[in-house]
Amino acid sequence: MSQLPLRTPVSAHHREPVLEVVVPVFNEERDLEPSVRRLHAHLLETFPYSFRITVADNASTDATPRIAAQLAAELPELEWLRLAEKGRGRALHAAWSRSRVPVLAYVDVDLSTDLAALLPLVAPLISGHSDIAIGTRLAHGSQVVRGPRREAISRCYNALLRSTLAVGFSDAQCGFKAVRRDVAERLLPLVKDSGWFFDTELLVIAERAGLRIHEVPVDWVDDPDSRVDILATALADLRGIARIGRELAYGTLPTAGLRRATDGSPSGGLAGQLLRFAAVGAVSSVGYVLLYVALRPRTGGQAANALALLVCALANTATNRRLTFGLRGRTGALRHQAQGLLVFTVGLALTSGSLALLHHTTPTPARTTEVGVLIAANLVATLVRFLLFRAWVFPARHRREAEETAI
Repeated sequence: MSQLPLRTPVSAHHREPVLEVVVPVFNEERDLEPSVRRLHAHLLETFPYSFRITVADNASTDATPRIAAQLAAELPELEWLRLAEKGRGRALHAAWSRSRVPVLAYVDVDLSTDLAALLPLVAPLISGHSDIAIGTRLAHGSQVVRGPRREAISRCYNALLRSTLAVGFSDAQCGFKAVRRDVAERLLPLVKDSGWFFDTELLVIAERAGLRIHEVPVDWVDDPDSRVDILATALADLRGIARIGRELAYGTLPTAGLRRATDGSPSGGLAGQLLRFAAVGAVSSVGYVLLYVALRPRTGGQAANALALLVCALANTATNRRLTFGLRGRTGALRHQAQGLLVFTVGLALTSGSLALLHHTTPTPARTTEVGVLIAANLVATLVRFLLFRAWVFPARHRREAEETAI
């Protein structure tokens, strides 16, 4: 499959709708009409392009289909899509797959997210800046009103995603997202979940493919009438995380067709990062060996190893921050160095342990043997350091923020 072409802005003279907002519903006879009318009025007043609203009814058994049909007959910008099977992800997949509109979005029918964030959400996609945009309730500037139970569940879920799948986006579950159609056409066939995990799976695949995900802080008020089965949803999410984790581990997720043909950012592909990290690591290794050999006669083997590693770790973190992961400026630099020092302890444990094991088996090893063992241990430590740098010290979210600041 060919790569995605370069992102381009949507033409200001686009004759057809520029934005399609999907509202997935299941048995929402009470909220459907007031919410859709509110969304329609907001778009008429604030959105500078033509738009379409699609109500995606996934197997409702109450008066929802009748209300949706009446609204579609009355409002020229509104369409109604009926599905025979349940599933929020299934509804979004069906509505987005059939659309020819350049920017696709969805909002939850309860409109818990303040609609003032809708234009900031889709603007980076219309301008060609980003591929996907998500509302986040966990960013600075977001104002969220919800009970402590749902707050704890949401934060634990997103923390679980960061720790297990090393994601960079901050909020997978907020029902307020948008995607460019050219990206959706490639991305949707790869998403297997048809329920609530649909959002998370879509974002994980997109991020692993190197697509640009824009985050918008939102104001959000919990719907006390939410009928989401939290336990069943949580179990389904855990199964989804395990499935995606296996696919990523075995390399069975085909993301090559999602990459941009001209993705030249310094934080872009894994291969480019590995090459730059290896180059920095080679220089660091030479510096480490020279420092160790110089310090060894004065301080002893273990102290020389620790001091040489510390000096090289500080320089290595700063260099990789700029060259490998594309971060500039002082913002976060101290935090990155502190995290880099924690990563340094892993390297210290590996090299010191190797040195101690050598001295235990061979009390007076030759200097060349000692240096050779340290070089081998340092190579293993370098690989571990790269993985920790990419997943924890300089995650994708920090790299995206740097890119957005530079544009």
